[in-house]
Amino acid sequence: MAGKRHRGWRTFLTNKYLKDKEIFFVEYDPEYPVKYAIFITEEEWVAFVAQRRDENFKKVSATNRERASNPTYAYKKGRLGYARLEEKILDETKSDATSLPPHVLWKEARVGKDGTVRDDVQHIYDECETLSQSISTAEDQENRSVLSRALNVPEYPGRVRGKGHGCTPTSLYKNPRRRNPSNQEVMETLQALQAQVLQLQKDNERYRCMEKCSSQLKETSEKASINCQNKFPEGISSCQLYLSSPTYRLVGKGKVHNTSEDLLHHRPLPDGHLKVSVDVVLDKDALLPIPDIVSETTLLRDAIGSFVAWPLDLIFIDDETPTKPASKDKGILRHNESVASQKEVFAQGSQQLSQKIDMATAGAIRLLDMEEDIFGYSCTETIGKEDLEHIFRHQELGVGVIHTYIRFLYDNFMHGNDQLSNRFRFVSSSLVNKALICREPDSCREYLVKRFMASSTNNLYLWPYNSGCHWLLLAIDPLKEVVYFLNSIDDEWTNYPDMKQLVDTSIKVFRSQRQARVPRTKSSNITWIKVQCPLQRNGIDCGYFVMRFMREIINMNQIEIPITYFDEYKCAHYTRLQLEQIKEELCQYFIEKRLISI
Repeated sequence: MAGKRHRGWRTFLTNKYLKDKEIFFVEYDPEYPVKYAIFITEEEWVAFVAQRRDENFKKVSATNRERASNPTYAYKKGRLGYARLEEKILDETKSDATSLPPHVLWKEARVGKDGTVRDDVQHIYDECETLSQSISTAEDQENRSVLSRALNVPEYPGRVRGKGHGCTPTSLYKNPRRRNPSNQEVMETLQALQAQVLQLQKDNERYRCMEKCSSQLKETSEKASINCQNKFPEGISSCQLYLSSPTYRLVGKGKVHNTSEDLLHHRPLPDGHLKVSVDVVLDKDALLPIPDIVSETTLLRDAIGSFVAWPLDLIFIDDETPTKPASKDKGILRHNESVASQKEVFAQGSQQLSQKIDMATAGAIRLLDMEEDIFGYSCTETIGKEDLEHIFRHQELGVGVIHTYIRFLYDNFMHGNDQLSNRFRFVSSSLVNKALICREPDSCREYLVKRFMASSTNNLYLWPYNSGCHWLLLAIDPLKEVVYFLNSIDDEWTNYPDMKQLVDTSIKVFRSQRQARVPRTKSSNITWIKVQCPLQRNGIDCGYFVMRFMREIINMNQIEIPITYFDEYKCAHYTRLQLEQIKEELCQYFIEKRLISI
């Protein structure tokens, strides 16, 4: 306030003593204002007159005067300042917020008496809304605010654009004053940096070992490519994936795509390799033969639901047997005795049914059409012989089985039932998974926002998410901005930061596109609820639990999921019979859709 009064005082002296009635500078030397001698000495007056008559000062003054007389975005609230305008808006809306975002207040200050908003003002506001989704509060206050960025103007120190006179970054953001770090803090920072350098050196050494291993596999594959290419049938076939280093072992299952398409993520396939989609990982520590540099994916478990390049001589169609000594196949075993015995128990219930199942051709692929209403787009799901074997042998489930069960729920519970079909929707695990979140986060976010925008009322979106060797379920209510987290291993959502960031960002973009007004204090407060759901007792049941979670949620026909789960289904662990029910429903649906014959 003192600075503003001082500038006004200097302007008063200039207009009264240095300018004529037409506001032009006089050519004669102005007389010393004796009236103000107590404030100004004669030396200070001479310096003041010289500074005001300087040509550079006149040029700057004229520029500022012209800009002030014709502003690009004119303030239209008269003598009502920003502070009183903000008070008025908060009183009228009866909001619990204590302040408005600067860009919101800036827009309201430029609305005329008729209530119309100019297109250029609305454009700046919309750009601020978009930027606010990607810029954190800390970045906002430390660098340039979203309003300054949208206007493309510098941010002057000691002020906050769009908040009026007297508002400073310190008072608005409640920042503590910065201080120089102590010696102890400097030493701690130095030690942390040294630890990071050491970790980077280890990672670099590990990456070099991976490159060496990949080059060896590539050399071996190139030698065998001429003999191996002919052994794969054209089209899509179920396959087993092997690695030869450090031991020769089975590491996963999937589908090999032997087609004319030779591109992988818009890049040519390496020589001696084929494109493979990963469905199930058997060795959670297995490395990819060729790491994905774009998404920085190095582990096979992080590529579930995605495509990778695999050496020809390490791919085997399901009805083939790798010609390697049996003594080296010890790496195939991946579970302890308790899990193995658990598998035997489940196998007893499915053995008779599995013996009756006969695919038309060994390793054949079946296609299941998915209607647009299920995932928001029409697609075809591929079901292989190994998908059925995973069910009969009670093994880890791939994306194809999970999506087939979603189609079962849609056909048997939701199709023809307007209440359920309008209340529950699904998110495709093929379009949003861990690998794609790392590689193409923008496309994942666009798909989620598009799914959210398709709803006109409160919907609950069920998203089976595979984090790499583990399935969990997210139930998302985008309108209420609530996310229910159902994990059968009693884990926290904070252990899945990429997934959480994608969901939070998608909800914020959805909020912006539907032009929902949220108080500043709640703008980033998306509610995550950990549901106390039944827990699995081994390392293979997660997919079956997720399918049962979805079935029970739809069957209860409730948008809100209790924190302690539904009373009708509340239990510590699912029984064998409860999981067998899911498997029997799948088998009957396979038969109904003629994916298998008995």
